[in-house]
Amino acid sequence: MDIEGYAKRGILRNDKGLKEKLADRILDIKNISRKHALEIAGAVIVEANATLNPEGELLSPTTSGVTMGEFGVGSRGLGDFYTHEKIAEVIGRTSAVVDSSHLDDSGVVRAGGQYVVVTIDGMHSRLSDFPFLAGFHVARAALRDIYVMGARPVAMLSDIHVADDGDVAKIFDHIAGITTVSELTGIPLITGSTLRIGGDMVIGERMTGGVGAVGIARSLTARIQAMPGDVIIMTEGAGGGTISTTALYYGKHSIVDETINLKFIDACEALLEAGLIEKIHAMTDVTNGGVRGDAKEIARTAGVKLIFEEEKLRALVNRKVLEMLDKLEIDYLGVSLDALLIIAPPEHASEILSCIWKNGVAAD
Repeated sequence: MDIEGYAKRGILRNDKGLKEKLADRILDIKNISRKHALEIAGAVIVEANATLNPEGELLSPTTSGVTMGEFGVGSRGLGDFYTHEKIAEVIGRTSAVVDSSHLDDSGVVRAGGQYVVVTIDGMHSRLSDFPFLAGFHVARAALRDIYVMGARPVAMLSDIHVADDGDVAKIFDHIAGITTVSELTGIPLITGSTLRIGGDMVIGERMTGGVGAVGIARSLTARIQAMPGDVIIMTEGAGGGTISTTALYYGKHSIVDETINLKFIDACEALLEAGLIEKIHAMTDVTNGGVRGDAKEIARTAGVKLIFEEEKLRALVNRKVLEMLDKLEIDYLGVSLDALLIIAPPEHASEILSCIWKNGVAAD
C-alpha cells in the first residue's frame, strides 16, 4: 500500500480524519502500537504536504489524466503497444543499430567490431508471492530476448525491490531462481541492485524487479529484417510467468511444472552451434501479447504480412497448458507461450527444422 499516495489524496479532499484513517491502514499491515502508527501517519502527512505543490519547472510532472490500468499498460493490448511506440518517440532516433523505435526484443550497438545486445525484462507482477518462480522466469525471459537477436548471452544483472514488510528471504529465493537459470546455461549473474519499494512509504509484502542481460553477436536477426516470401517456423512452448500465474490463481498448480524448462534456449544454442543464425532473417519470442501481438509488431516494423496455419500453431502448445487455456476460455494466440518464432528464406527451412528437432525440441 502506498501510504504517501493515500495521504496526498486525503489532503486534496480535505479529509479531517486523515491521520486516524491512515493510522488504521498502517495497523492493517504492521504489528505496531497505535501510538507508533499515529506518529508514522503524522510524519507521512507532513511530507506529503511538503511535496503536494512543488515549485520549479523540473519538479512539475507531466500528467495525462489517464491511469496505467485504464490505458492497459503492461497488459499487452493496443494500449500497451501504443505506449511502446510513444516511448520510442520520446527517446527519438539514436545512433544505435537497433533502438526502441524498432519495437524489437533488445537494443543493439556496435562496439569493437561486434554487436553488443542489451535487454531488460520485468518479473511478472503476480508472482510476488513466488519469488523463486519469478526469478526463474524473468531470467529466462531476458536470455530469450538476447538469443532472438542472433546473439549469445554473456552476462546477466538483476534488480529487486521488496516492500517494507516483505520477508528478507524473498531476496534470496528470487536470486536462487535467477541463478538456477544461470547455472544451467553457464551465463553468469554478475551484478545487481536490491532496494525497498518506495522506502518507508510502501507497506506490505509486494515484490517487484527485473533481470537484464548482455550478449554479443556477429550478425543480427532483428524483426525489421523479415522479408516477403520468407517462411515462419515456431518451436513448441509451454509458457512462462503468465502461464504460471494463470495456473496458480486458478488452482491448477501442477501446470506450473510444465513451464520449468529451457527448450527455447536449447533451440537457440543449437542454431548458434550449427552456424545457422546467418541463414535466418528474423527471430522473436512468443511472449506477452502472444502470436497475435508479435505478428502485429513485426508486420508494422518490417512492412510485411504474416500468414499462419493455426492447426500447426495449436499443435505446438503444451497439451496440458492448452487444455487449461481452453477450459478457462483464454485465447492461446494472445498469451505468452515461451516459443521461438523464426522467419527465414524457404530454402533454409528444412535445415533449420532438422537442427531444432535433433536437440529434442518440437517445431513446425
